[in-house]
Amino acid sequence: MAKEVISSLPYNLEAEQSLLGSMLIDPELQFEIRSQLKTEDFCVESHKLIFEGMCAVLDDNKPVDVVTLTDKMSKTAYLKNGKRKVNLVNLAEELEKNTTLKKAGGFEYLTELARSTPSAANYEYYLNIVKRDSVLRRLIRGADEIIKNCKSSTDSANAVSRAEKIIYDISENLDNSSLTNVKDKVGDVIEYFENIQQDKNFMQGLKTGFSCLDAMTHGLHKGNMVIIAARPSVGKTTFVMNIVEHVAIKSNAVCAVFALEMTKQELAERMMYSVSCVNSDRARNGQLSSGDWTSLWNAQKIINNTDIYIDDTSMTTVTDILSKCRRLKATKGKLDLIVVDHIQLMNAVKPSESRQAEITEISRGLKMIAKELDVPVLVLSQLSRSVEKNARKPILSDLRESGAIEQDADIVMFIHRPEMANDGKSENIEEINKDEAEIIISKNRSGPRGSFSLLFKGEQSRFVNIVKNENNYQPIPPEPRKTMEKISDEEPLY
Repeated sequence: MAKEVISSLPYNLEAEQSLLGSMLIDPELQFEIRSQLKTEDFCVESHKLIFEGMCAVLDDNKPVDVVTLTDKMSKTAYLKNGKRKVNLVNLAEELEKNTTLKKAGGFEYLTELARSTPSAANYEYYLNIVKRDSVLRRLIRGADEIIKNCKSSTDSANAVSRAEKIIYDISENLDNSSLTNVKDKVGDVIEYFENIQQDKNFMQGLKTGFSCLDAMTHGLHKGNMVIIAARPSVGKTTFVMNIVEHVAIKSNAVCAVFALEMTKQELAERMMYSVSCVNSDRARNGQLSSGDWTSLWNAQKIINNTDIYIDDTSMTTVTDILSKCRRLKATKGKLDLIVVDHIQLMNAVKPSESRQAEITEISRGLKMIAKELDVPVLVLSQLSRSVEKNARKPILSDLRESGAIEQDADIVMFIHRPEMANDGKSENIEEINKDEAEIIISKNRSGPRGSFSLLFKGEQSRFVNIVKNENNYQPIPPEPRKTMEKISDEEPLY
């Protein structure tokens, strides 16, 4: 090997050599190892060059020629796959063509790598060592950058945010996934069905308190990103906060709410109206009765026993949300629900000239948070003005910057208030129920699509189930509305 000045950072020379040797002597491992490594995972410069040469050979789609046929072990694979396999001859050719063979140690060093690796059976052991040291080196370099930034920074908040981003970027690049034969999972699926057969509530997600929604989605499931979209002032925040209240009170869930539009005080005020069923107009006008005060005090006791955490910081990024949720989960020992209100007000970590590109990054980041923290993420979104202009029900294409949001979401639901969408444009305006809201589930990866109605009580900042039969939802396309039995206006406290 050419003499090199090796870094004092963590690395294992023998592991890097053995891993490259394994690729040379066992063609069956070449694509598997390549898929799990990047050039920068190697510390020794000559090893980086050799790995780059191997990748170039594997990516070569040239037709069969004399050189590639010289290796009898890869001849069949070449004819079958139409790709050149790594061997000493064509690897040397690739490196020579790019004038890097000498820098990589020459043909002799390539021969030494293959000869000094007696077997590729332990390639996973070598691979884990190389990947481990690569992560450690990135962490050390990141720590050095954090230290350097802290010494020159005059803004502590900015320094903390930058440090969190550096660590987040490192963790984001970790990929420990691998291909799994489906037969290894079939048994788990059968066991899952058996458990459901015995207990209908087995593996159900968080219950939202809205019976039709729970029937269609089986609750809010971990790792899912749920989009709740509507035009302004239709009730998005009210709807999602009703869900937060229910899961926090009924299921003792730990909830994190990121309110980019409203303040903590405003959300707390709305929660008091919702839980106590006190009229907001009477409260704001100083006309509360003794019964109202009793309800408010009882509501305060209930809310005091919940774990609902609100952050009303503006200019929030995905990195900020991930960092704060990680800390909350570490502090409380669990995290059950994340709410973002709303996605169009978020900032991208990497600003772009195109807002659509930024929303794409934000949407993908929120989905990654759901998967990494293993928690459902409810994301509110605005709709385009075309819904109001045409006085119609919203559809998926009405989502603002819809491409990425629609693609990343597991569930997309719309809140449709006919009297607000109509705005006097319909001839049958007298038929519209002003207190009724239609929830339209237009995308549901794990269940049916359809719609159902809720009673909207704006003066109490809450939606209420409008039917007693939880299965009384309408599939898409909508069918004629059935007669629904409304519940009593009197609702007890939780």
